[in-house]
This record gives sequence, structure tokens and C-alpha cells, in this order.
Amino acid sequence: MTNLARRVSIITLIIVLAGLSLPLVEQDGTVPYEESSLFFSTAQAAPAWLPWFGEQATALDFSELYSGASPLGLELSPKLKNLEGKKVRISGFMAPPLKPTLSFFVLTKVPMSICPFCSTDADWPNDIVLVKLLQPVTALPFDRPITVTGQLEVGYQVDDETGFVSLVRIVADTIEEAN
Repeated sequence: MTNLARRVSIITLIIVLAGLSLPLVEQDGTVPYEESSLFFSTAQAAPAWLPWFGEQATALDFSELYSGASPLGLELSPKLKNLEGKKVRISGFMAPPLKPTLSFFVLTKVPMSICPFCSTDADWPNDIVLVKLLQPVTALPFDRPITVTGQLEVGYQVDDETGFVSLVRIVADTIEEAN
């Protein structure tokens, strides 16, 4: 191989490798990092090529959480049980939180305008998902649809700090505006 061909090959390889760090598609639906919000900043956003190398998130819908109810309570669906410990993606609405800065929030199927913990008359839906956050964030408006992607946890759990009881939880990797 000639010296020129070797240099061209090296430069081509460098360009290809440098291109892998750039997004291949426009990541619509994200909020710029300058805006104070729950959404991730561009620095925290997963690169567009990550799905090629990482685990793909399985779409999950609120209708797929439970298969029914018994005198013992809600029964987890077979799909939910099979996805335990895996990466999932679900869209919904942030329920009004108890405080403006949160380390977790409740994702609901429909928007809720009142805090379910603050009113005894509120119907707290059984199709909710507790979303755990790695870093505290500021709450969003209750009527703004979002999509949460992260690792699914299932089964009865009581939070030691808040006493909140949950059956379905997601440890969030990303939170985006829903399309």
C-alpha cells in the first residue's frame, strides 16, 4: 500500500469514528438544556446511535399493566412480569407532586389537576407508575404528556422515606415530551 493510500485510509477511519459521536437523526421533542425543566439536557441525552449497541426499550401501555383484580388486589399482567428488570418506554402525565422539586413522581394515564394526596375526594387511578429519578428535578405542568424510558421494577414496595406504596416502578433513564 502506498503512503498516500495509507494516509487516505487513516483519515477516512478518523472521519467515520468521529461521525459515530454525532446524532444521525434530529432528536425532536427534547427541551433545550437552557430551559429549567424535568426533561434531560442535550448533555444527558442518549446519542442517536445508542440503540444499535444498547438495549432497546419495549413499548408499554397503561392497559398492559394488570390482567385483572382479585380479593388480594391487582394482578400483574404476564407482559409486565416478563419485562421486569428490562428497559421499557411508557407515555402519560405527571401527577401533581407534593413539592416542586422531586426525586420521584407518579405517571398517570390521564392528566390529574389535583394532588391525589391532598384531597380525599379524588379518585386515585389504579393504573399508575412510580417513576424514580436519579437526580432531583422540577415538576412539570400536569397536562403536559411525557414519555419515560427506564428499567422496570414490579412488585409491592413501600418507600422508606415517604411511605408511598407502589406495584409498578420505572427507574428513569430519560424523560421526553410525548409526541
